Amino acid sequence: MRGLLPLWVGTGVYALFLLAGNHLLIDPDTMWQITVGQWILDHHAVPETDVYSFTMRGQPWISTQWLAQVALAKARTIAGWSGPVVLSASAIAATFAWLTHWLSRRLSASATLVFVAAALALTVPHLLARPHVLAMPILVLWCGGLIAAADRRGAPSFRLLPLMALWANLHGGFVFGLVLIAPVALDAVCNAAPHDRKSLVLRWAAFALAALIAACCTPYGWNALMAAQKILALGSALPLIAEWRPADFGSLGTFEICLLLGFGLALLRGFRLPPPRILLLLGLLHMALAQGRAAETLALLAPLLLAAPLARQIGTGAVANAAVAPPARGVLLAGVALVAVAATTFYTSVHRFAPHTTGSPVAAVAVLKQLNLARVFNDYDFGGYLIANGVATFIDGRTELYGEKFFVDHNAASGLMEPENLFRLLDEYRIEATLMRTQSAATKLLDHVDGWQKAYADDIATIHVRKAAAVHTVEPAVDPAVR
Repeated sequence: MRGLLPLWVGTGVYALFLLAGNHLLIDPDTMWQITVGQWILDHHAVPETDVYSFTMRGQPWISTQWLAQVALAKARTIAGWSGPVVLSASAIAATFAWLTHWLSRRLSASATLVFVAAALALTVPHLLARPHVLAMPILVLWCGGLIAAADRRGAPSFRLLPLMALWANLHGGFVFGLVLIAPVALDAVCNAAPHDRKSLVLRWAAFALAALIAACCTPYGWNALMAAQKILALGSALPLIAEWRPADFGSLGTFEICLLLGFGLALLRGFRLPPPRILLLLGLLHMALAQGRAAETLALLAPLLLAAPLARQIGTGAVANAAVAPPARGVLLAGVALVAVAATTFYTSVHRFAPHTTGSPVAAVAVLKQLNLARVFNDYDFGGYLIANGVATFIDGRTELYGEKFFVDHNAASGLMEPENLFRLLDEYRIEATLMRTQSAATKLLDHVDGWQKAYADDIATIHVRKAAAVHTVEPAVDPAVR
């Protein structure tokens, strides 16, 4: 059974996320991602302009995640909501199986499992049925290939380039893969023999250029790279989005526990790293502290950076990786695959997967369609459900389309941080109705504002319709006696 740790880790992770499949569907953005994928399949083209909102309709918008969206949409068509769950669970399992394989070739089984467990704990909050999950195996394969080249003081193989082309069509995170080439190349060059450095620099430069060309092999060409700049240009809007918020250490969490244990172990064992790797690790740590979603990048890449230096200090995993005889390995793999397919088929036939109800105002949208209103001011989290149900949105999860100011204004309006913003947006965009969370501040305010009538309410969403005759308040009389 030795040497099969990646298989058992991958199988265990797949089973875990299949059983917890509804967690993968908790993000309302999954719905609009699938809707865009279906649009691409129906039109045999990729989107160039917005067709889902009434505030930005016709404005330039491209989807750098088009291939992942198509895969999710196709899986949804074939197997209902079980399809995206199985597809995403498979991608997550492949990610951790490959991470285990890469680490177990350098470290002992116990050290490998420690790193894998920490990586899984840190990535769980962002493991969702969305395009970034389908690109995660490529993140590990690409970065593992770069770091392996640096470990042997050489240049990466050009066989990695198809991975970059695939990544560029699956998710905009491919830009990080391009950026990572320079610091890893620096690590390789600094540790190479002086007489090899010049040729090594040229080989890494050639690889970087080829990778850049591969990244442009998308329906959008060079524009796929430019799309990443729109995300980074969101500025003050990013901290308002949950997954982009900085790390919060107000209470003890998984991220803090992993950091403290890592620091403690490093101090206890006196681990040493080459300066370029220290800089890379600090850069990844800074990203994770600045943006919550970057914690998964730190979790998956830090073990790759640390494995070879740690192996030189604590020993390798040579014994743990004794090879299994090829015939026996093939029979075992086939057996595990058959069991996984059978178990998946059975479980998905008896268990119903569905998106979380908190982002799905089902009854409210049914009422909204009956009202036949076109200009609806909606809650940000409802955008995905509205797109999936053919209702034009005021705003949705495609934040790069709306831009920093629009998003910040909407957030300030719906949360009443700036109440005047709410009324300005309602008038400026000639809003006919609002669809907001029942417990939101804006909803509570509109309950008492003349000219707005509550048309529907449940535990999730409330609809207010503009109605001139709706009067809720009477101007209080002045009582001179209180002077």
